[in-house]
Amino acid sequence: MKQIATAFAPASVGNVGVGFDILGHSIIGPGDRVTVRRIAEPTVRIAAIRGSMALLPFEAEHNTAGAALIAMRAALALPFGLEIEIDKGIPFGSGMGGSAASAVAALVAANALLDRALPRELLYPFALAGEAVASGGRHGDNVGPMLLGGLVLATADQLVRIPVPHGLHCALVHPHAVVETREARAALEGSYALPDFVAQSANLAMLLAGCHGNNIGLIRAGLHDVLVEPRRAPLIKGFAAVKQAALDAGALGASISGAGPSVFAWCADERLAKMAADRMRAAFAGAHLGSDAWISPVNGPAAELVA
Repeated sequence: MKQIATAFAPASVGNVGVGFDILGHSIIGPGDRVTVRRIAEPTVRIAAIRGSMALLPFEAEHNTAGAALIAMRAALALPFGLEIEIDKGIPFGSGMGGSAASAVAALVAANALLDRALPRELLYPFALAGEAVASGGRHGDNVGPMLLGGLVLATADQLVRIPVPHGLHCALVHPHAVVETREARAALEGSYALPDFVAQSANLAMLLAGCHGNNIGLIRAGLHDVLVEPRRAPLIKGFAAVKQAALDAGALGASISGAGPSVFAWCADERLAKMAADRMRAAFAGAHLGSDAWISPVNGPAAELVA
């Protein structure tokens, strides 16, 4: 029986603008690496956290990776415990799914230590339990695509992989700034107008229909967030200029990745995505913010065992 395993979970673009809390996709590039060991003590403990500029909790129940494995142990009545080492590769408060990546990587590693590994979909409830520690809610827009790869519709109890047109790429730009998830969610408090809900529903429907139908025009029409983006944009310095820079470069649409401050742009091909990323970084520089950028197919990778 395997006693130790290491898994890598990629970063993600949560919400994809119009799919708040239910739609996301993974990207090639940064991610979290988690090593899990079987231990005799019937508990979950965190032995090490490396690579984080923020102080992350070592108490397992307050850590996304720890909470996910606590949920797994309880549900499966595991007779052994689990020890976790986390190597962070996603910046804290970046809107790139860092809290979710730790939880998913821990679950994929722990799953390899079971007598019989579970299908990825059955890890989903445990990943939600981990994500809830960081965000205060059980939403799957980040953990879903990390578990399955690509663009995923994540409801309360189901994961649905969404096909995307061949060549569709994402430019993801992370400014050197922090927006904490709870702060970003607080910005959404208050009432919303019913016509805005109708418009957002129409945009999400067009985006999904465009993906299924290989229709770039529908995707372009659907990539307009009228609910969340207007309330969170003030949290991101230079956002309006960055979004406009992406659109001027030929992007199909651009919006806030997850809770921000990272900004994503969907483009019809890799060349346009690289152009958009360059112009988005220049716009952040105009707001006196350095930034990092990644170019990835929207059909990104799933978490995987690496040792």
